[in-house]
Amino acid sequence: MNEYVISKKDLRKWCSIPIDELANHPDRKMDLILEEDKAFIMEQVGNMLTEEVIAHNAEGKKTVWILPGGMGSAYDLFIRRVNEEKISLKNLYVFHVDQWLDWEYRLLPVTNLRFSMKGKMTQSFYGKIDPTLNVPEEQRFFPDPSAPDLIDDKIEALGGVDTILGGVGCKGLVGWNERPISNVHHVILEQYANSKTRAVHITDETIIAYAEREFGGCYEALPPNGITIGMKSMLTAKKAVFVVMTGSWKETVVRVAMFSEPTVEYPVTLFPESVPKCIMYCDKKTADHVISRKYQDAPILR
Repeated sequence: MNEYVISKKDLRKWCSIPIDELANHPDRKMDLILEEDKAFIMEQVGNMLTEEVIAHNAEGKKTVWILPGGMGSAYDLFIRRVNEEKISLKNLYVFHVDQWLDWEYRLLPVTNLRFSMKGKMTQSFYGKIDPTLNVPEEQRFFPDPSAPDLIDDKIEALGGVDTILGGVGCKGLVGWNERPISNVHHVILEQYANSKTRAVHITDETIIAYAEREFGGCYEALPPNGITIGMKSMLTAKKAVFVVMTGSWKETVVRVAMFSEPTVEYPVTLFPESVPKCIMYCDKKTADHVISRKYQDAPILR
């Protein structure tokens, strides 16, 4: 992989594309599904997950997913269909993409349902599925700093991932795979693409974004560290599905994800080169970049 740095010229070009040209743009590197209604997007995602399990069950195949925690209504629909339609999850393997860690790089208690992925998903996901249909406990995986190689080794043994589902941060993070920031150490693209499950210090920009969105700007309310599945396992996926619906602060990353060459500056850009099918679900407000409407003739990004 060659190193690539996004130029101001390219950034301006991508951000200037009108929203009605995005989905069918000839230079796009992933499919874009635009909807007005966020609830409808989550319904589509929930049905997509359900239909994949049904199809694989019919073929006698296992299903291997990497899942995030923040897809509540999509998961609710999936759970309802599983229970109502008696869909077996006995051949489903779920790898949960990340967990928060405290300042000493230790997991938060599972009783902390806001910051323990295991606690949250055990209650709100697995705990709502008919036990006779549920994912076997030994097929549910959560990143753990005490066993960092477990997830990557298991995914390799399973032959890779079928689908990774995730959100995307404003600078392109997926899970806690953020852009490397250091004045003294440089992580090249090839290293980053081969990154394994690891503990990370969460960048200030991500802490600020979360705090502004969910904790009234109280940065101290958030743990400072996390553990994440790395790009090596993520990039084995046959399909990557990203859901981006959080408004103006994601307008630029939508364009970068769709058009940029792979760069560690925006980790989401690594997916189109390695994953055969990449899909981004996005509401129209988030996809409609302000530069495409308001600043076409302004001397910015030059």
